[in-house]
Amino acid sequence: MASIPESFHDLFERETFAHFTTMMPDGTPQATPVWVDYDLDADRVLVNTARGRQKEQNVNRNPKVGLSMVDPDDPYRFVSVRGEVDELTEDGAVEHIHQLARRYMDVEEYPGLEDEEGARVQIRIRPDDVVAGGAD
Repeated sequence: MASIPESFHDLFERETFAHFTTMMPDGTPQATPVWVDYDLDADRVLVNTARGRQKEQNVNRNPKVGLSMVDPDDPYRFVSVRGEVDELTEDGAVEHIHQLARRYMDVEEYPGLEDEEGARVQIRIRPDDVVAGGAD
């Protein structure tokens, strides 16, 4: 197992978007831009989505994923993660999407939550391989 280097933790505290790649049933990759978070204590990268969305369906079938993110202030500074989803949980997922909305949208609550058909789910990714570059 690998970890996100401490010098890159700031990317998870700012409005940094990631591309989250999962595998479709036919084996082709599916990449989605997502908000991203990091649970330092558990060493897990976090993505939040609604039940039933393609990325949630894909990781239920195949938990191997990839994720890459680029520093919004320096496009040559990046983190790339290959790993495995080791937990899909609704526990705390609504609170988590509100936390992400505060960071990414500067609003107290995630808008449109009441209009979603599926429950929110947190995708917890164990980083097995981490490549980080461009740090000073």
